[in-house]
Amino acid sequence: MQILTILLLALAAVQTRVTSLRTAIYVLLVQSVLVAGACLVVALETRELHTYIAALLTAVIKAGVIPFALFRLSGRLKREKEQHPILGPNAASLSACVAIFFAYSLIDHALPGVVSRDALAAAITLVFIGLLLMMTRHQAILQTVGLITMENGIYLVGLSVTQGLPLIIEMGIFLDVLVAVLVLVILTYRLKLSFASTDTSVLEELKG
Repeated sequence: MQILTILLLALAAVQTRVTSLRTAIYVLLVQSVLVAGACLVVALETRELHTYIAALLTAVIKAGVIPFALFRLSGRLKREKEQHPILGPNAASLSACVAIFFAYSLIDHALPGVVSRDALAAAITLVFIGLLLMMTRHQAILQTVGLITMENGIYLVGLSVTQGLPLIIEMGIFLDVLVAVLVLVILTYRLKLSFASTDTSVLEELKG
């Protein structure tokens, strides 16, 4: 689990420097595979059937269906790229370092001596960095990647604290995420058709 945690933190730092849409989706894909791996590790430790199913659903939906939908969309947006993020790569990477430091400090003060300290810190870091991406990127696909990153973090928090939620709740969460991403993919495509760009800053022109 510790290796997975280190890889998740490293990928989260990489995400803050990515401006290419397809590269961002590849990073999200690897991140989702690691989250599925963390779920599988918990399943092997607890030997609970519902945790094995949750790991399988994570791999299929987050590392399969969602990246596939995003790749299909990005294939139609060949010239789209994050041109003017609110935070540049260096400032965003510095923010990621601050987020990692804050997450570890928060866990050490709130839950001193907790066994899953590293996993919880990585989960909280993912939540912060996902939120950071949503707030500082203009491209709709990158904002969607930020949303999924934040959801991966929230999922890891639940996994670290509860060792796996009941299956019916897991399935409800996966369904919500899948529907949300598919709706965002459709809206992003409609945005491209209407404004010839998926830069969400163009929506400011609609203000009266």
